[in-house]
Amino acid sequence: MADKEKIKHALGKLPWVSEAWWAVRGKKKPWSSHFKLEGLRGVLTGAVTDVRQLAMQNGHPKKVLVFASLHYWIEQAGLIALALAGQGHKVALGYLPYADWDKPINDFDLRRQAVYAKEALKPAEEVMKVACLTDAAVKRGKLLGLPEETADIIEHVSRYDVMYTRQIETVDPEDPLYLLRMERNAKAALALYRWFSQESPDVVIVPNGTILEMGVAYAMARVMGIHAVTFEFADQRERIWLAQDSEIMTHDTTALWSALGNRPLPERAREKLVELFSARKKAITWGEFARQWQASPQRGSNVVREALGLDERPLALLATNVLGDSLTLGRQKISASMAEWVVKTIDWFRKRPDLQLVARIHPGELITHGTSMVEVIEEQFGGLPENIHVIKPGEKVNTYDLVDLADFGLVFTTTVGLEMAMAGLPVMVAGKTHYANKGFTLDPQDWEEYQDMLEKVASDPVGARLSKAQVEQAWMYAYLFFFEFSLPFPWHLLWLADDFKARPMRYVLNHQGQEKYAKTFGYLVGEPLNWQERGLARLNEQAEVTNAD
Repeated sequence: MADKEKIKHALGKLPWVSEAWWAVRGKKKPWSSHFKLEGLRGVLTGAVTDVRQLAMQNGHPKKVLVFASLHYWIEQAGLIALALAGQGHKVALGYLPYADWDKPINDFDLRRQAVYAKEALKPAEEVMKVACLTDAAVKRGKLLGLPEETADIIEHVSRYDVMYTRQIETVDPEDPLYLLRMERNAKAALALYRWFSQESPDVVIVPNGTILEMGVAYAMARVMGIHAVTFEFADQRERIWLAQDSEIMTHDTTALWSALGNRPLPERAREKLVELFSARKKAITWGEFARQWQASPQRGSNVVREALGLDERPLALLATNVLGDSLTLGRQKISASMAEWVVKTIDWFRKRPDLQLVARIHPGELITHGTSMVEVIEEQFGGLPENIHVIKPGEKVNTYDLVDLADFGLVFTTTVGLEMAMAGLPVMVAGKTHYANKGFTLDPQDWEEYQDMLEKVASDPVGARLSKAQVEQAWMYAYLFFFEFSLPFPWHLLWLADDFKARPMRYVLNHQGQEKYAKTFGYLVGEPLNWQERGLARLNEQAEVTNAD
């Protein structure tokens, strides 16, 4: 540790030093830390005024803790907490003032950031409780008196943190990042346990709920018998994903599918899906979906067939995920990891020259910095036989051209598997994904069953194609997932400043805003999410539009 860092670490242990620094210098100089709440700070006074003026009477208010770590999540959580206070709930905003989850910070700078956050969030204290949890977290007591599951929670979340950060699937227990995350998560567990024990909230609301301190908060709440709601944002504006008493990133659609599956898809809903997937195939954005799913537009299957040197042998398309992506954490089912599944599958095809395999490495690797599946494959095999082709992330090959060429699909959790099923292809799912076990995929439970399925489908891919009814169910599921599983919400994390400008607190709390968003805020505090009631109304709307046309 450098001398300056040693001094800051020592100063951070002394009471009121950071507060004194803030009083003497902090308020008088531009804030230079990476930890910034200026976006929220700039609108907070007006938002608090709106909450006070438009506050609703609530006959059954919930005692709510909205918890977040990292400055951008704190800003998002702060607005959610204010909106819930405006709806008459007894709300607390709890936070840990970190700017980075993967970099150490000395005690002085952490306390300095805590003082800054307290000052920035002070106006909110008029309408809700605001609590920085570092004061409890910095006391490094043993985990005595905490639930016995606490140690497992800390270790589990810390491993996920390293996997997510380094984009890997195995963790070295001596990795400095793992040790850092263990320390941070232990502090968070202690602080949250104390808060939960003293305040006894009815519900805890946290972003993500799988990784970092937010993952600890979710797990500690559940262990202590407190309802927890987790939320995340996808690529769709004015929409939010949320899950009640489960981790949102598992995308548990069981209740949604049970309520609305096995129904005919209204024609207008089908048209919306066609428009969405047409845009995805053309590598353009559509509607409120902001993601461009392909780097290159389609060139046509015949062009790609010739470019790759493919012939008439049965062709399997294997689509990977990004290593360490939050949609792959804990999703292994028939293998120890996604990488192991890919390697063992390629090895199986090496022994089958009568078949062809195209492994499409996820284009998302272009914007990540971790280990590429290309590296994993090359390290394992070196060269590959002529019947196996690896499409690298940056290659100008559109995945949908490959789908058009494929006879069957192999996936871990990627939604490409759902899209292949929509095209009628038999798809083997090797990981725990939300669209598995819905009646239109092949879902092996172990490696032996997976190999048996490979043999059976490869021997007669035409006979293995999905029935018309199965294809219809895949389309119905896709509609429900892309258009119904997310819920109306005024402020998206990625566009928070613009969204709040377009839909300020006074709009969200007035009659028009409540018509659009009140149910979603109700779900956030644990009001039952009845998918049948909600979804049937939406499906009927689509049917009415179709009939009117």
